[in-house]
Amino acid sequence: MRRGLAFLAIAMGLAVAGVRAAPADVKAEAGDTNAAPAEAKAAPCEVKVGIYVLSLGKLDIGSGSYAVDFYLSMASTEPIPDNAFEFMNGRAATIEKIDDADGGRKKFYRILANLNVPVDLKRFPFDQQRLGIILEDKTEGVDKMVYVPEPAESGLDAGIWFPGWSIAGWNVASQTHDYPVYGEKYSQLVFSVDIGRVKLNSFLKTFLPVIFLMLIVMSSFILNPDQITTRLAAISSALVASAMFHISIAGQIPPVGYLTFADKFMVLTYFILLACFFTSLHVFILQGRKEEERAQKLSKLTEKIVFAGMPTLYVALFVWGMCG
Repeated sequence: MRRGLAFLAIAMGLAVAGVRAAPADVKAEAGDTNAAPAEAKAAPCEVKVGIYVLSLGKLDIGSGSYAVDFYLSMASTEPIPDNAFEFMNGRAATIEKIDDADGGRKKFYRILANLNVPVDLKRFPFDQQRLGIILEDKTEGVDKMVYVPEPAESGLDAGIWFPGWSIAGWNVASQTHDYPVYGEKYSQLVFSVDIGRVKLNSFLKTFLPVIFLMLIVMSSFILNPDQITTRLAAISSALVASAMFHISIAGQIPPVGYLTFADKFMVLTYFILLACFFTSLHVFILQGRKEEERAQKLSKLTEKIVFAGMPTLYVALFVWGMCG
């Protein structure tokens, strides 16, 4: 009996000791005041990227596609996986690894890629386009890896020749692209080349024939009112020729949902020719009614307006189109 009471006393004492110790253990697990501070978030790995363009293929205005041959250099403090990048505006036709140094921390590739760019033809035939190479990692987001441009290892080869276009310059920069559907952000490296059409060549091929037609129309206003039929014939021929030439210009570019500069030039030409035609027709009608004095006054007034107004309208269009 005594032994039973002794064992019972010991068991109760251990239970009380356990209850007293429990709050301290719980407090340590909860980490209210004595827990260790959270580990600081690691900074993303920086990959320095350089792009040196060797050649540019012909730009297809209809699809915005072009080919580019270039060197790609990558350097980082951490090993870089092979072919961990992809092109966001096209696909690589071939990727040749030329060098892999410093334990995979430096890589050098030669790449031939078929890329696409948005084409803006509002100022055609004086339009300027931007050819871009957009590079992005396949798996690592911006919280783990960022691209850093390396201008010292980027540029354009001096032997690049782009038919029909003049190269204005290049630029390399990095940006962050957001994918809100997936809740992720990725670092992108963007290498861009600015090109523009050769202005003198574009002017001669697109506008010079129409300007010659308009000069012939202007010279027809020197004729006397009694030769109004000759003037009407010249204006009518110029109107038909302008419409046919406009069709040939429109065939050089794909259908777009806005007026190009060439379209605006032709619309102005139609307006001037129609105004000249209906004015000359009114002179012809006045002559048919034997109102020679009114016909003479209208013919002289029209002559002054044409010689002063036609060049002014075209000059205003070119100044507005080039500066706008």
